[in-house]
Formats: sequence, C-alpha cells, structure tokens
Amino acid sequence: MTDELDRAYDAVVIGGGAAGLSGALTLARARRTVAVIDAGAPRNAPAAAVHALFALDGTGPAELLERGRAEVRRYGGHVVSGEVGAVARSEPEPGSGAGAGSGPGFTVALADGRSVRARRLLVASGLTDELPDVPGLRERWGRDVLHCPYCHGWEVRDQAIGVLATGPMALHQAQLFRQLSRDVVLFSHTGPAPEGEEADQLAARGIRVVTGEVAALETVDDRLAGVRLRDGRVVGREALAVASRMVARAGFLAELGLKTQEHPAGVGEYVPSGPGGRTEVPGVWVAGNVTDPIAQVGAAAAAGTGAAVQINADLIDEETRRAVAAHPFSPRAEARVSAAVTGDSRHGL
Repeated sequence: MTDELDRAYDAVVIGGGAAGLSGALTLARARRTVAVIDAGAPRNAPAAAVHALFALDGTGPAELLERGRAEVRRYGGHVVSGEVGAVARSEPEPGSGAGAGSGPGFTVALADGRSVRARRLLVASGLTDELPDVPGLRERWGRDVLHCPYCHGWEVRDQAIGVLATGPMALHQAQLFRQLSRDVVLFSHTGPAPEGEEADQLAARGIRVVTGEVAALETVDDRLAGVRLRDGRVVGREALAVASRMVARAGFLAELGLKTQEHPAGVGEYVPSGPGGRTEVPGVWVAGNVTDPIAQVGAAAAAGTGAAVQINADLIDEETRRAVAAHPFSPRAEARVSAAVTGDSRHGL
C-alpha cells in the first residue's frame, strides 16, 4: 500500500526506516502534515529478525516497518514509495500566507518526475554497507556473515566465529565476539598482523590470528563452513564477522550544500549534525544511520523522535512570528496603524 503524494507538507521525511517512521509518527501526532518518502531498501532487510529492541526483540524487519507505516497512517501521515533524486531550496507558494517571519522551504524531486514542497526536512535515508570483495561473502550478509554483536551475536554464541580484518575496528570487533564464544579467529586478510600490545591482548584472550589473504567463503548445505585463504588453507568457521564501510545515502543533498564527511572513527562517511540532528542548513535535520552509522534500531528510532520534536518546535516558532506580525492588535501592528494616521516615516510608512 502506498499513499498519493500531495503538493506540500509541513515536513517531508526522506527514508522509511526506524528513524524516519518514528519521526513521522511524532510529527503526525503533533497534527503536522507529513509525508514519508520510502525507497524500499532497508539496510536490515537481509536479517531474519531485529534484536535488542525493547519489547520487540525477534521481530522481523519487514513486519516492524509495516507496523510503523500503519501507525503513521493512523494519524494522517502519508507513506509514499519513491526514490529522492534531489532537494532544492524553494520560495513560499503564492497565496500561502507566508510573509514576514517565514522560514526555509524546500522542493523534493523524486527520480520518477514527481515533486513535493516541504517547510522542513527530516533526512533518515540510512546508509549503504560496502563489503569486501570476497566471493561468497555478500550472499551470506545478514545470515552467518554479520557485523554487530549486539544485533546478532547471541544467535552465533558458542560457535566457531571468524573476524575478517577490514579496518581499524577489527581488533575491537574480535574482542566483542570473544565475549560470545571461546573459539574466535581473527583473519588479518590484506592488512598487517597485529603486533606489540595488540598481539598481547589477543593472545591473552585466546583469540587466534590467521595471516594471509582470504580468497573465498566455503559453504555446505547453504551454511557457512569455512574461510579459504589464497594459499589454499581452509579454516573451519560457522560465522564470520565483517566490519563494512558504511556510507550515508545523502547524494541528493548536494544542491543544499550538505555533503558527507569521513567519520572520525574511520568507519565510512556520514552527514555531520548538531544536537538533535540539526544540520548546518536551516530547516534540515538528520536522524539514524545517515548521521550515526553505528546506531541500532532503537537508537535510530529515538533519534527520529528527537529530531521531530525539534522540527515541530521550529515550525511553531515560525508560525508565532508570522502571527505576531499579522495580528491587528499587536504592538507592531498598532505602531503601523499609528504611523499611517500621523504620517510618521519612522515606521516605514
């Protein structure tokens, strides 16, 4: 089910995952007109279930999102299928009543040619996981190839777990999975073998290091069975942890001057933001993995709610300024009337 897209909304939410739907729900309950534009490509789609989410642990990703869409619609919000191609600033529409005190406005252009106007934007478009080019790895992503011990670690507890070193978080990842199993192997892959204090820490925890480039994954009966190295060795493993390079889906923001930056932790690219997800572009907020790559579902949903609260407050501020400027009995309005009667040019008349 998808809704028709109206011409304009108080807020347009780009992204229909946990952050976007949570933000849209909060805005709709505040009686804001809101549309969620959902490209239909959730990051956690390959996973069997969402875990470590209060009261909803074990819920399938598709079921969770469908519940969220229904909740947004229950309060009058729209959920629209589509992919955003570009976002640009726009002037208020003629006859909208916007004048003194008006805030920013935007035109959101979809890839299929549709467009919609928004007074405010909540960008919750998530990220893309860039995976190592190892044959067989992508096909098993979200199953027995995983990245987060908090999301899926319990499901592979006490198994033979491998950790593929792909970046600066590999050693930390190995220590995290050691909490779940005594049999953890770190594959150095194309990087150097750990030395010094790092090697001592791994050895002290019983984490074996296997050097050499990984060539492919071995499967038996559609289950991971081992990791094959370039020299022909096969190390039996039942699960493999891989830290992807996480890249925010935010190219459509370029015209606004918002670009991704390298994350300080070296894990990929993100859209920087201030408290509550406010960006450097007035009227634009971000929430979820597009700005916080390591946020789990619960944290992303909370961020969406927090950003929505700020968006509603910002809209109220704008509406209050406009109401004061237009009110016939406000001090400013009385000054204009007095100036008109007396011809006092100090009030601009």
